[in-house]
Amino acid sequence: MGPAMNVGFIGLGTMGQHLARNLHRAGLLTGVWNRTTTKSEAMASETGCKAFGSPAPLAAACDFIFICVSADDDLLSVVEALLPGLRKGTIVIDCSTVAADTARRAATRLATVGAALLDCPVSGGVEGAKNATLAIMCGGDQEVFERAQPVLAAIGKTVALLGPTGAGQATKATNQILCAGVIQVVAEAMAFAQAEGLPLEKVIDVLGKGAGSSWYFVHRAPFMVRGDYPAGFRVRLHDKDLRICRDMAARHGAKLPVVESTLADYQRLLEAGHGDEDISTIFRLKSPLFAAGK
Repeated sequence: MGPAMNVGFIGLGTMGQHLARNLHRAGLLTGVWNRTTTKSEAMASETGCKAFGSPAPLAAACDFIFICVSADDDLLSVVEALLPGLRKGTIVIDCSTVAADTARRAATRLATVGAALLDCPVSGGVEGAKNATLAIMCGGDQEVFERAQPVLAAIGKTVALLGPTGAGQATKATNQILCAGVIQVVAEAMAFAQAEGLPLEKVIDVLGKGAGSSWYFVHRAPFMVRGDYPAGFRVRLHDKDLRICRDMAARHGAKLPVVESTLADYQRLLEAGHGDEDISTIFRLKSPLFAAGK
């Protein structure tokens, strides 16, 4: 595999814990750090890697450092905490979903110590994280991207460099707009099928092989049938991402109707206490549409 491949991981949440396990399976995981220490200690116990007490010592021990956190401020604070321990040539791979400008700010800070950033947000759901089949959209320098290929291959199936720093995040924002439209229409279609008295499991099986199918239809319409929405992609996180999309579109003078309507729906769901459910919980708002005529 060539030069050293000591990999550290920061952020062991819903997605991060699976990414860390896949790095461990590839023989790459050296250490972890998490704001909630019980999570890092559990991962260390499970994999035999080291649970670090803070980010800087982890940085000093690693050639590559993955970050997977929930928000822009979290990413920037982790980068600041890493700086004292970073060496020249270390590559920081951020799998969080943040604004493209935030990625550029993080890269600028890392460059002060000779470290490089790849913004590498991912798509493919918890399933993709577990199975190492994620799509990884990268932004950064070509040479840095090529050096990171072996570690990125441990967590994803489709890995592409989309352009300079920030391009990965801009591509992820594009993906989040797609997710908004798809989950809206899947929920409306399922509410329609339900109102028509159709056998919903059979509908999913048949239409899942048709032209109107999508990953969300196949994998999340069953949640709607059961009325159970275990956390995959949480409403509150997609809400945060769509606000990033809204801000980025506004810079072009554009307002996106699907984004706006989804944010309005998410506001209702958040107020009703459904923020930690999967976004397929939007079905809660679609099913009652058919009650009006009854």
